[in-house]
Amino acid sequence: MSFTPTRRGALLSMVAGAAILIALPALADDVTLTFWGAYGNGGNSTQQDALNATLIPAFEAAHPGIKIKYVDIPYDSLLQKLTTSAAGGELPDLVRADLGWVPQFAKLGVLVPLSDTMADFKTFADATYPGSLSTNLYQGKYYGLPLDTNTRVLVTSQAALDKAGMSAPPKTFDELKAMADKLKGTDMQVFADGGLGGWNILPWIWSGGGNITDPDLTKASGYLDGPDSVAAVQMLVDLYKAGQIPNLIIGNSGATSTSDGLPSGNYATILDGPWMAGIWKDQYPDFTPIYASIPAGKGGSISVVGGEDIVLTSASKNQDAALEFIRFSQSEQFQVEMVKTGQMTVIPAYADQQTAIAPFYATFGEQLKTAKSRLAISSSSKVDSILSTELTPAFKGDVSVQDALTKAAGQIDDLLAAEK
Repeated sequence: MSFTPTRRGALLSMVAGAAILIALPALADDVTLTFWGAYGNGGNSTQQDALNATLIPAFEAAHPGIKIKYVDIPYDSLLQKLTTSAAGGELPDLVRADLGWVPQFAKLGVLVPLSDTMADFKTFADATYPGSLSTNLYQGKYYGLPLDTNTRVLVTSQAALDKAGMSAPPKTFDELKAMADKLKGTDMQVFADGGLGGWNILPWIWSGGGNITDPDLTKASGYLDGPDSVAAVQMLVDLYKAGQIPNLIIGNSGATSTSDGLPSGNYATILDGPWMAGIWKDQYPDFTPIYASIPAGKGGSISVVGGEDIVLTSASKNQDAALEFIRFSQSEQFQVEMVKTGQMTVIPAYADQQTAIAPFYATFGEQLKTAKSRLAISSSSKVDSILSTELTPAFKGDVSVQDALTKAAGQIDDLLAAEK
């Protein structure tokens, strides 16, 4: 998908090779849009520089009379600033929002539903990864479009494969368990992760054929504690009890981190994202990670979606102009430029260009085709706490996996009921 300015109030969109002329409302002159985000990423200016030095000037050159004022806010402060500003009616026009925040602010009524307001929304929505798009869904409406994305895949090493006598990473649950058997008696554990929240546990539940709720988000009971979900978590618990998963998974801060444990030979496999390539390049320059899909169970190979969305606030007095910038954020120019800074494109049509920039992205792009989003509810962060709190005793052996998930499901049922 690429964009060519034609005249004020029109945009030529190339989608899957087809040119579509989109009629847009006339815009007022000298519009300034305020855009909040955390591209600075804790002091790493690469993404922010690309936005300020390349992309915003390109947009402004193609849209005379529209200016973008980007305000960078540290990620850890952005949610609080958005919450405070929403209460005071002082939100910016546009926000680069963590995907977990979209339902929260949609429920507050401070976001514009793009699926209602943006005449060409479906054209853009259909071009994105379905899992990334779904992070914008709240009670039947889409309140944004994906801006950048990521997911978790299995990461291993040649040293781990050699020690286990394997020629390739484990492709299935059974192969992961077989790998654990081959590593018994060695100083390497088969798998490690740093928690039991949705980011950590959902890929196993989904791949095992389970789910967290019914499709309509009305109940978790019977789904999160269903037989397939229980079996998937039980596999992890069994590996933990066999000494093949470290207690890092239940929050032991003294355990070796996954980012150190894989390259140093403590762990054979982990789940992680594309950002690790840069971290390991700096910290472990001699380490070559091997990326592979999440091991498949009864449900296939399914991971979890991460990333950010771009949303339009109801406080914006220049919504037509803001929608033009949202369209630009989906363009080939915007998406590929950000890939160069370490982000992943949300549009499969640009995956080949992404892989040309960094070949390891191919595995992540393939995984994104089936990756799913966490619950699209305003209290989604509470789900993580519930899962972690209830599953920890199951790993310790204090309760059964079935009882732990049943208790968690009941609490999530209450969250879902509160959304109605």
